Amino acid sequence: MRALVAVSVLMVAACSSPEPGGTAPSKAPAPQGLKVEEIATGLEHAWDIGFLNDGSMLVTERPGRIKLVKNGQVTEVDIDLSDVQVRGEGGLMGLVIHPDGQRFTACYNTVRDVRLVTFRLDGTKATKTKDLVTGMPSNPSGRHSGCRPTLGPDGTMFVATGDIAQGRNPQDKTSLGGKVLRIDPETGEGAKDNPFASSNNANERRVYTYGHRNVQGVVFRPGTDQAFSSEHGPAVDDEVNLLKKGANYGWDPSKGGTQGGYDEDVPMTDLERFPDAVPAVWSSGSPTEAICQAAFWNGKLAITALKGSKLLLFTLDPQGKVQNVSIPAELDDRFGRLRAARTAPDGSLYLTTSNGSNDKLLRLTGGA
Repeated sequence: MRALVAVSVLMVAACSSPEPGGTAPSKAPAPQGLKVEEIATGLEHAWDIGFLNDGSMLVTERPGRIKLVKNGQVTEVDIDLSDVQVRGEGGLMGLVIHPDGQRFTACYNTVRDVRLVTFRLDGTKATKTKDLVTGMPSNPSGRHSGCRPTLGPDGTMFVATGDIAQGRNPQDKTSLGGKVLRIDPETGEGAKDNPFASSNNANERRVYTYGHRNVQGVVFRPGTDQAFSSEHGPAVDDEVNLLKKGANYGWDPSKGGTQGGYDEDVPMTDLERFPDAVPAVWSSGSPTEAICQAAFWNGKLAITALKGSKLLLFTLDPQGKVQNVSIPAELDDRFGRLRAARTAPDGSLYLTTSNGSNDKLLRLTGGA
C-alpha cells in the first residue's frame, strides 16, 4: 500500500559556492505543497529507474537485481546477471529504456571491466541481446565506478562514467573512464558527429566531454539543447556542469602524467593547468553533498544527494546559469541517502533511497 507522507513546508535554503570567477547563487524558499508517496519498499541500494510503456517501472539494485514495479507490486525480473561483480561502489548501476519500450540497456561491473549491456524484456523475463560497450575501466575495489546511460533528444545515448580513481584516465581520451560518452544505442559506436569522430581510436570516437572525476548522470533541459551533468568532488566541490561538445572539465589527479597514484588535492576544475577548461555552473564547496542523479522537474533542475540526504532544486536562467538553490523540507534528511532521480511521463518525479536496507521508491508531486 502506498503511504502518503504529508509534511508542512519549511522555508529552507541551500548553501552553495560560487562558480569560478562568479558569485554564489542566491538562496530561495523551498516549494510549497510538495507530496511524497512511498511507491515501493524493501529494495537494496536502488540505483536507477526506467519507465515502461504500460506505466510500470524497472528499478536496478546494485547487488545485481532488477525489480519490476507495477501498481505498487514489486516483482523480481528473471534475468541472468551472474557476471555482475558487486564490490564497494561497483555492481549493477544505471539503466535506460529504449524507445521501443521492450529493450533496456544496463551498466555494470564485471571482473574484467565496466560494460553496457542491452536486454529485451518480455513480461517479467529479460534476455540479453547485445554487449553494447565493453572495456570501460574497472577498479577491483569498485571505487568511482559511476555509470549511467540516458537517451538524448537526438536519439543518441549519453553515458556518464567514473574515473575508477586512476589518475591518468580523466585526461586520456582513449580511456572511457572519467568521461561523458555519446554513442549509437544500436551499435555502441561513437556518434558520427562526435567531437573526436575522426580519431583512429574507437574509444576516443565515443568521447563527448572529458576531464571528469565521477559523473553520476546527464540530463537534458526540456525545449533546449542544454545538457547538464552532476559529479562527485573529492573532499570539496561536487559540481553541476553544463556540457559543451568536446570540452575539458579540468580534473587531472595525475598532473599531466607527472604524478603517480591519485592526487585528490588538485582542483576539480584546474584552470591553471587547463585555461580552456569549462568551470562548473555550481559547486558545493565544503562540505560535499555527494550529489547524484539529476532530472528536470517543474522547470527546475532537481539533484539528489547521498551524503547530504536531501534533494536540491536549482533555478536556472535561460543560459543555464544557476540563479538560486532550495531544499524541500519533506526530503531533507527524512529518507536518508537519495540516489536515482527520473521524471515520469506524467510529470511526477521518482527518486530512490540508497541506505542499503529497506530502500524505497518515492514519487513526488506538487511543489510547483
